[in-house]
Amino acid sequence: MGERRNNPAIGEVDVHVDDALLAEELAERAGALLLQLRAAGADGRTGDAESDAFLLAELAARRPADAVLSEESPDPAARHTAERVWIVDPLDGTREFGEAGRTDWAVHVALWERGELACGAIALPARSSVRSSRTPVPPPARERVRRIAVSRTRPPAWAHPVAEELGAELVGMGSAGAKVDAVLRGEVDAYLHDGGQYEWDSAAPVAVALATGLHASRLDGSKLEYNKADLWQPDILICPGKLADRLIAAVGAVRQSGSEQNPPPPVPPVTPDQPESTRWP
Repeated sequence: MGERRNNPAIGEVDVHVDDALLAEELAERAGALLLQLRAAGADGRTGDAESDAFLLAELAARRPADAVLSEESPDPAARHTAERVWIVDPLDGTREFGEAGRTDWAVHVALWERGELACGAIALPARSSVRSSRTPVPPPARERVRRIAVSRTRPPAWAHPVAEELGAELVGMGSAGAKVDAVLRGEVDAYLHDGGQYEWDSAAPVAVALATGLHASRLDGSKLEYNKADLWQPDILICPGKLADRLIAAVGAVRQSGSEQNPPPPVPPVTPDQPESTRWP
């Protein structure tokens, strides 16, 4: 039986839970908290803050030696020399959380260890769903690209030409976690994003995607890196491995031809008191 320790903020905790199981547990419990807040009429700013406080307290009690990088808290200097860094987004899809009836918002919890994503979990509370690298479920097989998930507010300018080239349709969604969940369920065949996001937006979704055997990379096929000095991730592609080469080629051809009409937006500054939904037009 694992060691149990009492923390005044959260009660008794087991400090020897496996990392992957811990990621799954924390994502699910933060999601349950967010559902309670949403039912009580809380806005996205409150949801972000409460979920962040819960995750930081849990990780401080159960992984006190690890650094934590959270969207809603200051970037800790300790992460630059740490061997283990938890990368969390307490509420990915703040805008969607605040819109009645929408389910495409999530909680992301991932662990980076010695240069690689070690584990991760995505909770989609409004769908009663938790995806974890601990128990990966392989996605359904598919032979062609029919539907592509993109940002519902910032789809790439080149997305339509790429979709036309592939004979596919675009599906706008909120959270990156929801987009990866859609790929895993077979609702869409790929997730493409350009114009940038931060490491906490994609760390857990990528950890889960890789565990299931999906392809996850930059749009040019290069490796996604985490716990970098610069937290900005310019672009991302997640899809079944069989479809990756065709998608990379299609995106590359459109970008090289100059079909991208608008340059990426400037990197928005992140401050802890600024909700995610206000950072982008």
